[in-house]
Amino acid sequence: MAKSDERNLFREYVRDVKPLVVEERHTSRPKPSPVARFTRADRREVLRESLLPPQDETLLCTGDELSFRRPHVPERILTKLRRGHYVVDAEIDLHGLTAAEARGALREFIGQALQRRFTCVRVVHGKGRRSGPRGPVLKNVVNLWLQRSDAVLAFGSARAVDGGSGAVYVLLRR
Repeated sequence: MAKSDERNLFREYVRDVKPLVVEERHTSRPKPSPVARFTRADRREVLRESLLPPQDETLLCTGDELSFRRPHVPERILTKLRRGHYVVDAEIDLHGLTAAEARGALREFIGQALQRRFTCVRVVHGKGRRSGPRGPVLKNVVNLWLQRSDAVLAFGSARAVDGGSGAVYVLLRR
């Protein structure tokens, strides 16, 4: 069948078809602007979550030894740090403190160490043997806080003579 025959056939089939009349609708009121109903609650929830330890158990369960370095810090620096090749300029012992007290003490200690231009400090957090089923609380939160601190280049568990897995050497930026 030729194209002209198809057109003629189509026209014959739709000969009695009438176009639809589209009526425009006018509303008397303008649409209300959208309101974010949960913005304030969402912001509050984000703040609350940022103050809690992560829910990912792999971040909390650190095992016996801690180890961390920024991406730009070579692995050999971390190895030297963990072997005790750096002179420890100062030390803080967090035993017996609550997590909140330890956080404030650690923040103040790191701040003073930076002011004094210390390179390496030791943080004694304990092994958490009296923490019960929840595990080593101070060890886990110290691990998290040190990773979040821009002042920290790297840290690793101390040698056995300096506290072993109950303490970390911390390498600070200068």
